[in-house]
Amino acid sequence: MAEDQTELHESRSSTGAQEVTSPATVRRVLLISAGASHSVALLFGNVVCSWGRGEDGQLGHGDAQDRYSPTQLSALDGQEIVSVTCGADHTTAFSELQVYSWGWGDFGRLGHGNYSDLFTPQPIKALNGLRIRQIACGDSHCLAVTMEGEVQSWGRNQNGQLGLGTTEDCPVPQKIEAFQGISVKMVAAGAEHTAAVTEDGELYGWGWGRYGNLGLGDRMDRLVPQKVSAVEGEKMILVACGWRHTISVSSTGGLYTYGWSKYGQLGHGDFEVDHLIPHKLNALSKNFISQISGGWRHTMALTADGKLYGWGWNKFGQVGAGDNIDHCSPQLVKFPNNQKVVQISCGWRHTLAVTERQNVFSWGRGTNGQLGHGESADRNVPKIIEALSVDGSSGQLIESSKADPSSEKTWVSPTERYAVVPGENIHGQTVPESRGNRADVNVPENDVKRIKV
Repeated sequence: MAEDQTELHESRSSTGAQEVTSPATVRRVLLISAGASHSVALLFGNVVCSWGRGEDGQLGHGDAQDRYSPTQLSALDGQEIVSVTCGADHTTAFSELQVYSWGWGDFGRLGHGNYSDLFTPQPIKALNGLRIRQIACGDSHCLAVTMEGEVQSWGRNQNGQLGLGTTEDCPVPQKIEAFQGISVKMVAAGAEHTAAVTEDGELYGWGWGRYGNLGLGDRMDRLVPQKVSAVEGEKMILVACGWRHTISVSSTGGLYTYGWSKYGQLGHGDFEVDHLIPHKLNALSKNFISQISGGWRHTMALTADGKLYGWGWNKFGQVGAGDNIDHCSPQLVKFPNNQKVVQISCGWRHTLAVTERQNVFSWGRGTNGQLGHGESADRNVPKIIEALSVDGSSGQLIESSKADPSSEKTWVSPTERYAVVPGENIHGQTVPESRGNRADVNVPENDVKRIKV
């Protein structure tokens, strides 16, 4: 349910944030990224903004508060950030010299050699000196591609999603030796699986494969990268992962999907047939696909002429089709004045897009403010984020967090932050399974977090 707007305004004004950017100087949005329940944007001038759920520190503002409108991440001011990427409940950013991470730290997903949460960005020391081309974040693991085409991975590894040949979690980045002599172009990370495209156009998959999401023709896990051979004759140039499905694009603009299909996220016209190898999406065969993104159970594809299509799970309107019905085939997403889209990012239950008019739109789940509209309402059609858009309201301002890393409590250890695993009996009392958003039945049962003290 949407909260009362007066109460929202009063509660958010009490955070002590400083207004720093007026609409007269709206900065162009260069990159957007959506996580489980938070969003991040990189603006021209190396400015980073974040908003949405902040309980695990994923916003980087030095506290655990949700933000319902884009807020400048002051801790990264002056760091010349060139890219930002959201994981489920953590975030990464990098400059030409440094990689930063913050948020939920379990399983070592932040790469700092421990399992502590971080409420402000901190540099990943193990990546010092590496020139990073791209970072991909899954639910609980991360990967970084260097300019030389090597891949580093870290975080959760129970199904081999790190590609290191083991199932042990890794709290510091490690080089994937299986790619020795192979130049990787890009990687993508799902909940427990990973995919990659090489400079030669070859497609790889590894990690959890129960639904065929590795594209290898079976439902087995892989502990090291394995080449997908079912697309002979087609060179792949893009790859993206949903929670348990995978999307790829060939050099001819063809779109392929494979993996879990229960919610229609593969787009092949059914809700039943998992595909164990890449299957071409005939519904979009006449379009050249230029960009793709996978959500928890939904998929978005952008064509070269700026049209955006969505399909899959749509309980909160994250497909953007104007309804809340799951769709098993691509649906055209409509924007005001037929604006063409230039960038797209799927979160778990919400979606972000940038148009050629330099406007940013969002839709889907809004309960934690991840849509950036200053409210908690869900939306099933694109709605402009005023503060980040050229066509935004003339009265909109971007606030800046005032977190001082030297005075704030930056690191929070697991033993201090959390009590016990839900359901365990401690001192004769059973800890409840969840609270707050963790009572959301749409959160995977095996991924329910440990509750705070």
